[in-house]
Amino acid sequence: MDIVGFLKSQFICHLLICYIFIVSGLIINFIQLFTLILWPINKQLFRKINCRLAYCISSQMVMLLEWWSGTDCTLYTDPENYHKYGKENAIVILNHNFEIDFLCGWNFCERFGVLGSSKVLAKKELSYMPIIGWMWYFLEIVFCKRKWEEDRKTVVQKLLNLRDYPENFWFLIHCEGTRFTEQKHQISMQVAEAKGLPKLKYHLLPRTKGFAVTVQCLRNVVSAVYDSTLNFRNNENPTLLGVLNGKKYHADLYVRQVIHILIPFQQERIPLEDVPKDEQECSTWLHKLYQEKDAFQEEYYRTGTYPAVPTVPPRRPWTLLNWLFWALLLLYPLFKLLINMINSGSSLTLASFAFVIIIASVGVRWMIGVTEINKGSTYGNNDNKQQKGN
Repeated sequence: MDIVGFLKSQFICHLLICYIFIVSGLIINFIQLFTLILWPINKQLFRKINCRLAYCISSQMVMLLEWWSGTDCTLYTDPENYHKYGKENAIVILNHNFEIDFLCGWNFCERFGVLGSSKVLAKKELSYMPIIGWMWYFLEIVFCKRKWEEDRKTVVQKLLNLRDYPENFWFLIHCEGTRFTEQKHQISMQVAEAKGLPKLKYHLLPRTKGFAVTVQCLRNVVSAVYDSTLNFRNNENPTLLGVLNGKKYHADLYVRQVIHILIPFQQERIPLEDVPKDEQECSTWLHKLYQEKDAFQEEYYRTGTYPAVPTVPPRRPWTLLNWLFWALLLLYPLFKLLINMINSGSSLTLASFAFVIIIASVGVRWMIGVTEINKGSTYGNNDNKQQKGN
């Protein structure tokens, strides 16, 4: 292992990275709180400022993937559509198989300049989480309780509020609702059999109601649907802990149109007008899309590549520059404080410092644990069991 790789694997480096992220994130959250006074005066200015502030937080996560880990992200798509990415509003459908798929989705947004304004459909509990959850609140992210009878009115209202959003945005959506595991897949396929739906080998059944409402509310705002499939070469199993340790992964992201069974691997955009307006028809359309995604996933596992032109979008310097700014701003007072504590020679002071390190260590491990598949939501397990019983 070279010296750089050795340093990246050291826990003290991880603590410093997390210190910068947590302190800078709380500072930004505090600034965002004060931007609320702009909402009744100039709503669009409020939104533009919060897009930039949100970028200061989310770009630090992308920096870890791009610059710290050095992970390669290859995009496979139709060259004719490449120039449209980042220049139009879009709904981006993502598969949900990996611990860092959210990070790769952000990386996709960053490469085309829409990271700060990207939107998601997130569970309500995340809105209470400091830094990212609070950042999302100010970005007008759509939160839901995963109880559709309670969520529908709120989700519709939040989506309609985005119709006059001043920045180009991508609405990232994991239609499966939860991350893929073998247990959830088994339960999901039992539901498919009970409902007479075709079974899937590599995906869970998509949650159609949220997608249908998203399409209905954003139909005149969003120009296209990007159906995106993420995989990692050589059966890599990427984790956030691996990224933090500086491990390099090789991601392949295919952005495509619907794969028709009779005309495989078409490589165009999906104009939103091609997605049915009726909720039941939209549901059928989405199920068909996932059947085709499943066939395509099997093709990737067989060949190890996508049938499209590979492109590596240029890595922009802003994620690194943003992180360096916060590092220079926050590390100096930290080191000065540590030196003063050591020079004091006080046993109480040193014990307090050790206690803070322990708490920080636990906090870092908790943050990483949130992304781990085996610690993920039980939503797919419990909810599918309820569906089967109905």
